[in-house]
Amino acid sequence: MTTTPLSPSLITTLAGRYYTDPEIFRREQEQIFERLWCCAVRSADLAKPGAFRTVQIGRESVLITRNRAGGLRAFLNICRHRGAQLCTEESGEVRRTLQCPYHAWTYDLEGRLVAAPNLQRMPDIDRTERGLVPVPLREWLGYAWVCLADDPPSFEDSVIGAATERLGDPAAIEHYRTEGLALGKRVRYDVRANWKLIVENFMECYHCATIHPELTDVLPEFADGFAAQYYVGHGAEFAEEAAGFTVDGSAGFDRLPGIDDAQDRRYYAITVRPQVFVNLVPDHVIVHRMFPMAPDRTVVECDWLYLPEVVDSGADLSRSAELFHRVNSQDFAACERTQPAMSSRAYRHGGVLVPSEHHIGAFHRWVTDLLAGG
Repeated sequence: MTTTPLSPSLITTLAGRYYTDPEIFRREQEQIFERLWCCAVRSADLAKPGAFRTVQIGRESVLITRNRAGGLRAFLNICRHRGAQLCTEESGEVRRTLQCPYHAWTYDLEGRLVAAPNLQRMPDIDRTERGLVPVPLREWLGYAWVCLADDPPSFEDSVIGAATERLGDPAAIEHYRTEGLALGKRVRYDVRANWKLIVENFMECYHCATIHPELTDVLPEFADGFAAQYYVGHGAEFAEEAAGFTVDGSAGFDRLPGIDDAQDRRYYAITVRPQVFVNLVPDHVIVHRMFPMAPDRTVVECDWLYLPEVVDSGADLSRSAELFHRVNSQDFAACERTQPAMSSRAYRHGGVLVPSEHHIGAFHRWVTDLLAGG
């Protein structure tokens, strides 16, 4: 097949192999997801000492647990004896220790080796040195973020900075007080598509008028393909007839206490690379966490967060949560329709981006620069 020169309105995308090649996916896991800060779990999911959750970050299973002092700790989910997976369940709770199901090596909640068969006969073993391998952990927005790198990048620059740069005000995201909100709904989506297709889809709104009728009814500027999240400080304004950010435009709940008039009746979308989307509206916050599992499979966990009194009251959240659940379902179906074409000869050299999508080119350069840096 031959290619023709592009008109000035078009720029090229990544080639199709970037979405299908197992070797490229392996390098992405190594150079991106195992080197940058990733949002792992919601802190409140680990409510009591001994609660744990395992999560896949890059090629590693990471174990996050709450210790006896109430703090969160993260470790590689690997027994230091023979390499068996320590916790085989996705979540659970222990009393005081974590025990390997293979040979019963046992660790406390600080990761220190505290017991093993015949351990007393091996007094030369350093129980701290033979403890679980720790993983750096930071808490922000009510979530635990982890980084597998030996020398993690600045959390303030690479994570907090991404949000504050988008909103234009370093304090703007703090107005939502996300760490004090309660989980109203969680949906786990198993998407048969490459993680980059999902990021690209979230970054543009050229498709919104085509597949998001409910969203464009509430946010009419999206019908024009406006990429609102790439204009610093801009929040898409609700339609005049929309009382709230709900599937039918009906009223939602009282606005969060920290929201000022400038943020009221506006929607803000933030991408924190490599795997987090944050959506801010006056009465709730929506957080997506992506976990790439294979070149053509990505698990996305989406949380809808509300004031605790709203959740505790048993209020009907369905109209509120249903709007973005439909958006997610529509988006992920579009990504799944795109994935098979990534291996087509028609996409061997990639596709094109129209002007309202040109900012996706910066994402592509970010990916290729990180892969080249390895």
